[in-house]
Amino acid sequence: MLLIRAIVRPEKSSTVMKALFESGFPAITRMSVYGRGKQRGLKVGNVTYDELPKELLLIVIKDDDKEFVVNTIMDAARSEGKGQFGDGKIFITPVLETYTVSNGTREA
Repeated sequence: MLLIRAIVRPEKSSTVMKALFESGFPAITRMSVYGRGKQRGLKVGNVTYDELPKELLLIVIKDDDKEFVVNTIMDAARSEGKGQFGDGKIFITPVLETYTVSNGTREA
């Protein structure tokens, strides 16, 4: 299993979640976060906003679904055209095991 952490623009998070839901991946955790990427924030006049609002989406998937899920997220999160700085980032890490709290079922 894999944990996918996708950081996306706030206005794109619902679009990404809908695309995943319609593709058979309904289980997602969403959190509002703040941060910046390589662009080091946003400068408007004399004011620099170095922490921008983003949404963090967490989803655990089977290894075989990785390419499909990553492509679904990228397609839904990318700005019009070829995309823009600040569209987001996707991180993938292995999940060793999971437990369902209600019944104690363990998955490896």
